[in-house]
Amino acid sequence: MADACGHGNDIRVQSWCELCECLYQNSWQDALMRFRSNYAFRGLSDETYDLKTSFTRRCRDYAHLEYHLLRNFSKYAEVPWTGDHASAWRWLTVAQHHGLPTRLLDWTYSPFVAAHFATADTDRFHRDGVIWFADYVKINQMLPSPLSEELVHHGAHAFTLEMLEHALGDIKAFDALGEDLVLFFEPPSIDARIVNQFAFSSVMSRPTAQLDRWLVDHPELYGRIIIPKELKWEIRDKLDQANITERTLFPGLDGLASWLKRQYTPRSRAFNPSIIKRRNEP
Repeated sequence: MADACGHGNDIRVQSWCELCECLYQNSWQDALMRFRSNYAFRGLSDETYDLKTSFTRRCRDYAHLEYHLLRNFSKYAEVPWTGDHASAWRWLTVAQHHGLPTRLLDWTYSPFVAAHFATADTDRFHRDGVIWFADYVKINQMLPSPLSEELVHHGAHAFTLEMLEHALGDIKAFDALGEDLVLFFEPPSIDARIVNQFAFSSVMSRPTAQLDRWLVDHPELYGRIIIPKELKWEIRDKLDQANITERTLFPGLDGLASWLKRQYTPRSRAFNPSIIKRRNEP
């Protein structure tokens, strides 16, 4: 049954083992005789959070602001990686990586990295978390020419920037193909953070489009795993033991500090509704 947000594909897990089973559901590939999931994963600390991009959250429905953001970013940024006359695809990628609002949405191939992001914020441990999963293979196969031919030519399931530039040139050509398109692509390995997070991105053919609304119209292509708040501590501790932490996912002193801050926070100091209730009792 669909929840209040209209998601009829929700799976509410009750244990760590059930979570692991759900994360790897449908991953067996007969043709390969291997376990290879076709899902992209995105973990969020609150199951009520939607899939708005940073651009939509910041700029709302003012689509024209995307041009000004990228124009000024490319004007002032010193980024040798992009090269001369870089396409908007490359500027979007590097801008997203450094926190500029863009139409890109971050995903990961790793279900446990997604579980990390669903359980990393102890201030949200009073809320159920969620892991979105979307069949990026089928979504990319739905794309029209010339993108569909580019995938077939390379025998690939996800695009690279080079493939997008070869097929379309700039992102304006993608927008011109239609207002209701979604594709998944892999960014270059700009730094260890992208590599360690096994990251890739989705993008829609309008700056203000919202992927969760698109997915609701294609229920066969996605699902959501709901992580009950009561289960978050166990999942968090087991991910830490498996070395799925900020220290490894965000290499550097910032990631190290974030991991240590959470690792040595007493459980009683994290958000605990029962403790707060007792404190407020007369």
